[in-house]
Amino acid sequence: MAILPKFGTIAAMDTVSSREVYANPWMTIREDAIRRQDGTAGIYGVVDKPDYALVIPLDGDRLHLVEQYRYPLGLRRWEFPQGTAPDRADLPGTALAQRELREETGLRAGSLVHIGRLDVAPGMSSQRGRVYLATDLVAGEVEREHEEQDMRAGWFSRAEFEAMIAEGTVTDAQSIAAYALLLLHERTTRSSPVRPE
Repeated sequence: MAILPKFGTIAAMDTVSSREVYANPWMTIREDAIRRQDGTAGIYGVVDKPDYALVIPLDGDRLHLVEQYRYPLGLRRWEFPQGTAPDRADLPGTALAQRELREETGLRAGSLVHIGRLDVAPGMSSQRGRVYLATDLVAGEVEREHEEQDMRAGWFSRAEFEAMIAEGTVTDAQSIAAYALLLLHERTTRSSPVRPE
């Protein structure tokens, strides 16, 4: 097996200056003047959004998904419950996961386990996500935000979910990547301690 160098903390660029060009309650967009390792100058546009939580509600062989209209795509999409706190607030991952699960599905989890991290679009956004597996689920009332009024929810078997990915009904990159984390979690960490957040 090849040993790969660790590049996670090595800065390949220096920020010379930064300016905010747009902001709303969900995100900011900034433009940074940067200097590369070879000394050349450039610019970088960055979408800053708070970290999000994605929750995989699992009951036996069934997965709970939500479907909503995704305005930038002009399409309705099925995906796992996920989101950020209002007004770009920074909440602890577990609290945010519980909030998103309750808000979008009405479900409450007796067990919530962190199974991995995801970077949304690291070439253009600072946003990162935490993925949680929710089990021992109890149904309750949804608490959706106004923007989620068109949301639907439903249970699907794993086979149905995988077919939805294959046929292009599920195209949300975070949901597909989170499912891969679930499969790895089930294969390698059944008796291991919970991964740190």
